[in-house]
Amino acid sequence: MQRESRLTKIAWQYTELLPQEAMDFLRGIAEDYAKVKGSVYERYSGIASLGQLASLYDIMTQMRHCGLREQLGLPSVYYELAVRDAVTDIKGMWGMLKNKIRTLISANENLSDDDRLYLRTVLRLDSVYAAILNRTEYPMPEKAAGLEIDTERLNNLLRRLTRRHLVKPVPSGKADSFCVSPGGYSYRDGALCLVSRVPRKRIRLPLKDGRTCDRQLRICIRENDVAIALPVNMKMRRHEDFQSTIFVHLGYRDMCTLSSGTVYGEGLGELASARSERLMEKNRERGRMRNSYRKSMAEGDGKKAADIEANNLGGIKYDRRKKKEQAQIESYINAGINRMLETEKPGTIVTTRPVTINKKKSGYKQANRRISESPQGYVRRRLLLKCQINGITLVEISSKGTGNICSACGAEGKRLKAGFVCESCGFQSSTALNGARRIEQLYRESQAEKKEQG
Repeated sequence: MQRESRLTKIAWQYTELLPQEAMDFLRGIAEDYAKVKGSVYERYSGIASLGQLASLYDIMTQMRHCGLREQLGLPSVYYELAVRDAVTDIKGMWGMLKNKIRTLISANENLSDDDRLYLRTVLRLDSVYAAILNRTEYPMPEKAAGLEIDTERLNNLLRRLTRRHLVKPVPSGKADSFCVSPGGYSYRDGALCLVSRVPRKRIRLPLKDGRTCDRQLRICIRENDVAIALPVNMKMRRHEDFQSTIFVHLGYRDMCTLSSGTVYGEGLGELASARSERLMEKNRERGRMRNSYRKSMAEGDGKKAADIEANNLGGIKYDRRKKKEQAQIESYINAGINRMLETEKPGTIVTTRPVTINKKKSGYKQANRRISESPQGYVRRRLLLKCQINGITLVEISSKGTGNICSACGAEGKRLKAGFVCESCGFQSSTALNGARRIEQLYRESQAEKKEQG
C-alpha cells in the first residue's frame, strides 16, 4: 500500500528545427524581454525603491503606464512576466545583501548583544530599513524598544554596509530566453502556438512530443530550435515497506557506500575520470590552436588564421560530445540511486552535508560552484529529489569526524591512496566504508543524546 501526493519538477520539451522567420521572432521577443527587465532594474533596484517592493501590484501599474510596452511593441503576456521576473531578481538581491550584513554583524566584535538585536530586527522590517537608508522618520520597532543603543551610530553602520555590499542586478549579456503565461500560448496539431506582435496571429513551433501544459513556460532559444522548460507534476509515493535506516558515504570513486559494506555506483569514478581526462587533453589542443591563431593574426597570415578558426576553434562538436558524456554520467547516477532504493527500501537515509570552502579563503565562490556542478553535486541533488518523490527522510549531519577517525576504535587514523588505516588497532578498510560507519556512529550518538535530554 502507498499514499500519493504531488511534487512539481521541470521537464524539458524540444521543438523541431524551426524556420528563420520563427527564430528571428523568438530572438526579438527575448531581446525585448531583457530590455524590460533592464528598465525595471534601473527603476527599482536602488535604495529609494526598497519600500515599493512590497507591492508588486503598484510596480506593475507603474510599468503598464510608463509607455515602454508600446514603444517595444511587446505583447502583455511577455511584458508583465518580464516585470515580475525582474522584481523577483531585485528581491533576491536584497535578500542576499541582508544575509551578508547579518554575517558581518555577527562577526563584528564592537557590537553588543543589544546592538545586534536592533540591527537584525531592522533587517527583517523593509519599511524601517528603507526609512533608515533614505534618512526619513520611522517608528522604533517594538522588539528594539528600551534597548540601550546608539541608534544613530548603528544606522550609519547599516548605511555603510549597504553601500559597500549592494550589488544591483544587471541584464544578462545573452538574450536567449523568456517566459510566457498560459494566455500567451495554445496547442494545435502537435505544435506550440505563441502570441505574436500582430493581433490574432500566432507563431507555430512544431513539437517533438505530444506533451501539453497549462502553466507558465520558459522558452530557451538554441541555434535552430527551442528548449521549453515544462513544469510537470510528479507523484510522491509513501511506501509502507520502506522502513530501514541506511548510512551512506557519498564518494568520488564509489558513488554510494553503505555502512553495511554494500556499494552502489562503483564505476562512477572511472566514468568521471575518463571524461575529465578527455576534456583536459582536448582543451590543451584547443589552447595550442588558439595560440597558433593569435600568432598567425599577428604575422598577418589571415588565410591560416581563418583555416584554424573554421576547423579547430568551433564549439558545436565539442559541446555535443561534452553533453553526451554528461548525459551518460547522469544516467548512471540515476540508475545507481534507483537500484539502492529498490534494494535497501530505506525510510531514512543519513549522509553528510556537502563540504564547502570557507568564505575567508579567496575564490571560495568559484570553488563551491565547481563542487556543486561536479558528479557528486549531481548525486546529492538527485538523491534529494528521489527521497522527496518516495517519501524518504534525508538526514544530513556534519562531516566532521567522519574522515580520519577510526570506526573500530575511535582513534585517529590515516587516509591513504590504498584506503583507511588505523595504526592504533590495525583496522583497515576503504576510506568510504570507514566514513559510512562513522556516519552511523555519530548519528546514533546524537539520537541517544536527544533521548537523554528529552
